[in-house]
Amino acid sequence: MGQWVPIAKTDEVTTGSSKECVVDGRIIALFSTEDGYYAIDGICAHAGGPIAEGALNGCVVTCPWHGWQYEITTGEHCLNPQIRLTTFPVKVEGDSVLVEIP
Repeated sequence: MGQWVPIAKTDEVTTGSSKECVVDGRIIALFSTEDGYYAIDGICAHAGGPIAEGALNGCVVTCPWHGWQYEITTGEHCLNPQIRLTTFPVKVEGDSVLVEIP
């Protein structure tokens, strides 16, 4: 089991938005949807683009550099399921959003 680390306040990431967070030297993209918060590796598998800066449509984020798309709930690439970004469990405690870091 990993360590739960606070990465944002709930008012910093409103529904439909995202935030790039750095935790223990890792870049994590945090997303807020109507269904809750999701966290995935913040670096695109293609060319290292900033995933948190991508457009979010439902639960799919599009990397702003070259258009690679990922399902934020699973980290899976939308066209090639063999490509997957790491996902991180997320929970909310009070007004803090926490992720579990292995």
